[in-house]
Amino acid sequence: MKKFLMILLAAMLLLTAFACSKSGQGDASGSQTVAVVVAGRFGDRSFYDSSKEGLDKLVADKGVKPITIECNGENHDIQTKNAAEKADIIVLVGWEFYNIEEIAPDYPEKKFIWIDNATSAPVANVLNITYAQNEGSFLAGYIAAAVSKTGTVGAVGGEDVDTINDFIVGYEQGAKYYNDSVKVVKNYSNTYDDPAVGKDCALALNGQGADVVFQIASACGDGVFEAAKEKGFYAIGVDSDQKWIDPEVIICSMKKEVGNSIYTAVSEFLAGDTSRLGTTWIADMATGYVGIGYGEDSMTQQVPEDVKKAVEDLKAKIVSGEIKVNTTR
Repeated sequence: MKKFLMILLAAMLLLTAFACSKSGQGDASGSQTVAVVVAGRFGDRSFYDSSKEGLDKLVADKGVKPITIECNGENHDIQTKNAAEKADIIVLVGWEFYNIEEIAPDYPEKKFIWIDNATSAPVANVLNITYAQNEGSFLAGYIAAAVSKTGTVGAVGGEDVDTINDFIVGYEQGAKYYNDSVKVVKNYSNTYDDPAVGKDCALALNGQGADVVFQIASACGDGVFEAAKEKGFYAIGVDSDQKWIDPEVIICSMKKEVGNSIYTAVSEFLAGDTSRLGTTWIADMATGYVGIGYGEDSMTQQVPEDVKKAVEDLKAKIVSGEIKVNTTR
């Protein structure tokens, strides 16, 4: 009897070990290193910091080993290769990593995620994630026009490129949807990390009559918020819900869930699902990755409830395809 029990116990241990081995193949979280490489630098309380939040959540929930790299606007190729030498999954945050098409094939065993742009053709080990920021910006433009007292609203873009202009065309369309007579003015900071330049840009737009200014310039947005507070106009945040930064000035934010999309994509890889590799995932309003944030309910709410209700109705029309939002892509 004892011999039978010992054989049975050994068999159970063998089955358990086999099951654990199979499970490990499907969820290699603890043994995987994930690198987040940003084109600029962290601390913008927006686009780049949102990507870091996604990585932090992966560390907390999945036990991955984290690496963060800041390019500070240069050496994108070198830093991509540095990350590929160290990490299993490399997340490139920013449109500037366009040479991934040539770099990724040199690291076929690694998985890459490119945030905010897409390769010209599928690359086997690259997942592109782009966002329907034009859809969320349509709603931001509608809100800006509804809240404006002067009939002029503005936008500060980081630079004159398709990604930034995708926000602006949606913003302008939304403002015009509210009232076709609304004037939309814009300018570009041509940098993403100098709040002083962002402030000058916002002041220039306010000088043209804009009493609501949408910031689409990463850390330059801090300067937009400062100008709004100083001159008594309103601002709209971007990428993350930024209202907490100054609830009296920031009326809402156009949210682009960068961190959540990174978390979702990496989690799929860790679970053994690589079906998205070689594709472009458009994270849009229908899937919940693009929308509007108004901060906490306890914060000052400048956007009237009837406008918020109208925004929800517009969101449904965009998701259904009844409203087609302009895009630069």
